[in-house]
Amino acid sequence: MAEPRWKAWLERHKRSGRLVGPARSLQARFALSYGAIIVALILFLNTYPVLISQNLMFQSKEDTLRRQADIVTSTLAGSEALTAEGVEANLTKLGLTGVDRIMVTDPAGLVLYDTSQLDNASGRYALLWEVVTALHGNDVFRSEYREDAFRSRAASPIVYRGMTLGSVYLYEYDSEQALLLMNFQDNLRTISLLLCAAALVLSVIFSKAVTRRVGELLEGVRSVREGQYSHRVSVSGRDELALLADEFNELTDRLQTTEEVRRRFVSDASHELKTPLASIRLLTDSILQNDGMDPDTVQEFVSDIGEEAERLTRITEKLLALTRLDSGRAVARAAVDVGGVARKVERMLTPLARAVNVTLSLTLEEGCRIWALEDDIYQVAFNLMENAVKYNLPGGQVLVSLTKTGPAGDTVLLRVEDTGVGIPEEDLPKIFDRFYRVDKARSRAAGGTGLGLSIVRDTVRLHGGSVSVRGRAEKGTCFEVRFPLWREEKGETP
Repeated sequence: MAEPRWKAWLERHKRSGRLVGPARSLQARFALSYGAIIVALILFLNTYPVLISQNLMFQSKEDTLRRQADIVTSTLAGSEALTAEGVEANLTKLGLTGVDRIMVTDPAGLVLYDTSQLDNASGRYALLWEVVTALHGNDVFRSEYREDAFRSRAASPIVYRGMTLGSVYLYEYDSEQALLLMNFQDNLRTISLLLCAAALVLSVIFSKAVTRRVGELLEGVRSVREGQYSHRVSVSGRDELALLADEFNELTDRLQTTEEVRRRFVSDASHELKTPLASIRLLTDSILQNDGMDPDTVQEFVSDIGEEAERLTRITEKLLALTRLDSGRAVARAAVDVGGVARKVERMLTPLARAVNVTLSLTLEEGCRIWALEDDIYQVAFNLMENAVKYNLPGGQVLVSLTKTGPAGDTVLLRVEDTGVGIPEEDLPKIFDRFYRVDKARSRAAGGTGLGLSIVRDTVRLHGGSVSVRGRAEKGTCFEVRFPLWREEKGETP
């Protein structure tokens, strides 16, 4: 059964265009994002340190060559004219090391001295940009990294009493430090590749872990959408996804409870409606199938049909009242005097109380006003007081009191007590459930539907109040309803 359901889900999402492909999945996006970040970091690590190392090397070369050029120019600037013999004698005594080539020219650029063994330019003119620049009185330095070696050049003018006597040109070819830089770069590349591979593997693992947990939540949503309200998800950890899973499980708990209540409500409502309809059908069939039925019996049957119709009407009206309360529609509220409402209910129930030999006793404090709909408060008081009368004992009492209570006197308390047989302790938590009856036979005989106390509870909650029930110390039951007090002097409208 699982495979056809999965295929149906797949086809439905394909048609709606909501199916997530591999390239658009969270896992792919996580992996691509991490990969892009890792690649950027690797490129940075493989370029910035190398560039810094090169710049440091260039700076070191410049400092070394400039210092050696200053030594040569200082040595040769002691005479008015430069000669090949004099330059060679001075530089031989000086004994500079670490430089691959030293070349000295006169003011015209003619090479007087050259240490190069491969391309000795002695006796020729030096056609080098560095030499020309130095003969114009400027110091020059240039270094480059090319063909696995550092090639550095420096040139300085030889000045004596403001006159340029010639120039000094120094050249250094360094492959050893270039090799060190290359090894450093290779090591960085190797380490970067290893780190990149490890990071990509970890990113895939991490993205799979995250998307797997998201997938579990998504699968849970699909199951609940298909009506499996008992489905629960288990996401480990203490992060937001784990909290989301907990919230999801709490939501499914409420959905499951609501669904069970709905099914029970529909079943109970169907049963309650079926009973009077079946009675009406039976009575009408009896009348139709008995042509010789005497008028008194027909009248009795018609009277019974009327009573069942009235019962059906009461059930329907209370179901409609519960539907209105469940919808939470806004009502036009006003300041309601609860004491006045209780007196109206007393007048309505006095004939019923006399008929069953029950005494109604009211103790009402003045000024107990609340912000509500008067018809709703009337229904609350009527249901509680009617039940107290109908389920009382002959000669019993119904005690109704209305007071202000609370630390600041900001709560209206309506208490309805009876001296009847009471409600068993184990039934007290259930009496506000819809269609619940403590004594079904007695409730049906009294015309009860099992909906009155549900209407009381939902109506009280709609107006920001609360209702509770308890047994009395003597025989009987006590209902207490609390509402926020409306203070006219402050003009409060909750």
